[in-house]
Amino acid sequence: MNAQMECMSCGTTLGIAEIAYTCRECDGLLDVVYDDAPGDPEELKIRFRERRLSDAPADCSGVWRFRELLPFADFSHIVTLGEGNTPLWDVPRAAAWAGIERLTVKHQGMNPTASFKDNGMTAGVTQARAVGANVVACASTGNTSASMAAYAARAGMRAAVFIPDGQISLGKLSQALDYGARTLQIEGDFDAALALVRELSDVDPVYLVNSVNPFRIEGQKTIAAELCEQRGWRVPDRVVLPGGNLGNVSALGKGFMELMDWGFIDRLPRITVVQAEGAAPFAAMIRDKAPTLTPVPNATTRATAIKIGAPVSWPKAVRVLDVCGGEAITVSESEIAEAKAVIGSDGVGCEPASATTVAGLRQLMDCGRASRDEDVVCVLTGHLLKDPDFTVNYHFGRLEPGAELANEPVRVESNIEAIRAALEG
Repeated sequence: MNAQMECMSCGTTLGIAEIAYTCRECDGLLDVVYDDAPGDPEELKIRFRERRLSDAPADCSGVWRFRELLPFADFSHIVTLGEGNTPLWDVPRAAAWAGIERLTVKHQGMNPTASFKDNGMTAGVTQARAVGANVVACASTGNTSASMAAYAARAGMRAAVFIPDGQISLGKLSQALDYGARTLQIEGDFDAALALVRELSDVDPVYLVNSVNPFRIEGQKTIAAELCEQRGWRVPDRVVLPGGNLGNVSALGKGFMELMDWGFIDRLPRITVVQAEGAAPFAAMIRDKAPTLTPVPNATTRATAIKIGAPVSWPKAVRVLDVCGGEAITVSESEIAEAKAVIGSDGVGCEPASATTVAGLRQLMDCGRASRDEDVVCVLTGHLLKDPDFTVNYHFGRLEPGAELANEPVRVESNIEAIRAALEG
């Protein structure tokens, strides 16, 4: 397909091979747009499925398996870890807790570095290699840094990570360190770190791979294609997503809209974005019907993956909600913690930010804004082991004293009778 980058604000266009993250004229967000369709949708559905039988690295990827939907003409630069191909699971206990008849979760935490970031990072680092970059950089609350560091290592590139000092899960930090990234702890929050890395990429030969990079969004949009394929190309009534920097809702929304425009699906899902109460500038904007987003200084939430007060992708997220008839809501810290434990009771572990989706769905059910027979998919964005301290502290009663689902270890004497009594208790 013929593709170019286009500014969402002023319409300025740039070539796909140009290095740009925002518009050079007005600093607006750039979108990858296509001049034509990728081909016959029914033929492509067969081709996508047949590639699952191939051992070629690109075909084993749940992103590059859908490469006709992407803006790359030369696939010799692909950097892949076999990302995507993530499961779609029924979660009956979580469904009952939320008040819905049936619920499925799309678990992006089953990616190579254990979060949805891999779907976008494979495309971002591939584009970095295609344009000749040797150094990639990002600001991160954890998942982006882990993913970028891994893909940079596979590509033989240097990686620089800017993280807010003391505001990152050690599980995520350990990944960036192990993959060899130069990690810089910045005074301030994520938004301060992102401002610095964007300034650096403007003046130094450093390729930025935060979600402001339009190629990241292109990779992530394939989650929509994979989800539809797993469901026999039947579109769910509703897709629920966590809201942090808003790259995910931007990407999946774009994916669904393109799939409908190109004839792969016949309708769009309603998309619900869920933010933590202390880090909810987008939800406030949608609630107040404001024309622009007002950042939240010093955003707060224990769900560190979405602890972002000034999400850069908000214009793209607004477009998605407008087209898909979506909404943005908030949930409390207690609701996040309880939802995470409920998801775990189905044998499915996730990081705290992921649990906002099920917490948000329960809230919609309680207030009558969703119905029991809706066909709903909640996207879980990260793995349980991304933030093990949260989980342990919850079950030991340190986060939510008296939590109904707390499962603290039981101390017993070293004899069979005491053990039997504990097991029967």
